[in-house]
Amino acid sequence: MNHWFYLHGRALMQALRRLTAQPLGTLLSALVVGIALSLPAAGYLLLDNVASLARGVSGTPEISVFMAQDASASDVAAAEKHLRGDAQIAGYRYVAKDEALHQLERNGLGDVLGGLTANPLPDAFIVTPRGEDPSVYDTLSARFAAWPGVAHVQLDSAWVKRLHALLGLGRLAVLLLAGLLGFALVIVTFNTIRLQILTQRHEIDVSRLLGATDPFIRRPFYWFGSLQGLLGGCVALTTVWATVEALGGPVASLAETYGAVFALTGPGLREAAAILGFAAFLGWLGSAISVRRHLAERLS
Repeated sequence: MNHWFYLHGRALMQALRRLTAQPLGTLLSALVVGIALSLPAAGYLLLDNVASLARGVSGTPEISVFMAQDASASDVAAAEKHLRGDAQIAGYRYVAKDEALHQLERNGLGDVLGGLTANPLPDAFIVTPRGEDPSVYDTLSARFAAWPGVAHVQLDSAWVKRLHALLGLGRLAVLLLAGLLGFALVIVTFNTIRLQILTQRHEIDVSRLLGATDPFIRRPFYWFGSLQGLLGGCVALTTVWATVEALGGPVASLAETYGAVFALTGPGLREAAAILGFAAFLGWLGSAISVRRHLAERLS
């Protein structure tokens, strides 16, 4: 195990020396990778912010469960017990019929309700499911409707389905863009490693004559491609964060004109780690393809 760490540490140091030996080329390659990766990263971030804005404007989607007029206290207690133990439910609120009547009276309907001899409103539960998958809402609605004492279940699924479809389409577009740009970045790394192999061909031939194995020769190139991709990921994160900082103030000012409170949010720790990991993987993949191909050509 110590030998394995030693070999990788040695290859890493070789890759760092090659990167620092050509600072301008390293910088330009990092800029190409970073600018390309910043496009899908910014697109994903934009979708996430739009989803937050839509939830803030339209409110959290809920399911209203109305009990029957003749529902007993045991029916209400049983329904509340089911809601409390359901893992798909983020929260719920019980609205008694008397409380609902008082709310209508406070909203200016006291004169209309004053002529009623009895309270026509039912007991109700306002349920907030976990997540925004429309299938979860449909499943919960059907389950609630089958409970004893439940007269009606109201599900505002149209807004949920539209938002889910819109975000799904946006995420698919971002994934396609990331795939296309990722393929282009693999080609960039492929050509960069190819040039590295050509400039070090004599060194590689001498190493083979001295008994160096193929993994020993390939390892520094793998680290070179991974580090190059990682530097590009850092550029992409810096670009996205700088864009968020630059647009944060104008976007907040625009939201205030519509009476809304909204602030752009940058990538969190998980998103940043995903961008860096994806960039390093693209660099490693391009270098792996290039090394395997061109070293095999030199052997043939």
